[in-house]
Amino acid sequence: MVLGSIGYGGIDNIRRVYSLLREDEFSILNHVEEEHMDYSSMDDFRDQKELSKKIVEHDLKYVQKADVLVVLTGTPSYGTAIEMYVARNLGKKVILLAENPIPTPWPIYFSDYVVKTEEELLNILRRLGKEGVIQHS
Repeated sequence: MVLGSIGYGGIDNIRRVYSLLREDEFSILNHVEEEHMDYSSMDDFRDQKELSKKIVEHDLKYVQKADVLVVLTGTPSYGTAIEMYVARNLGKKVILLAENPIPTPWPIYFSDYVVKTEEELLNILRRLGKEGVIQHS
């Protein structure tokens, strides 16, 4: 599962990393595409209580299903932060892809691995595949 800011313009980065993982033959849970949960066009959830509930419950279900979560930095996200917290409490592996400096300790603390490049990300995932933590062809 790839996490990042959807509502603040990060959907393209999420899709790009999902493609990268598919190309490297990782088994992925695409929480955005599999159930048509792309809400990147929404700019205000204040009057969307039911939709908010549906999205949050959907995303948390995928956090529970995932073995490893890849977190993209760039734009801070309330949802991503909470998903990281939940994942960590469930014993999931969390990999932070931080291509740029991170001016806060919070995402570092809730990550098992911090990588600076996509190649480092793939190397960690391949290693986790060899260890049987995740599925990799």
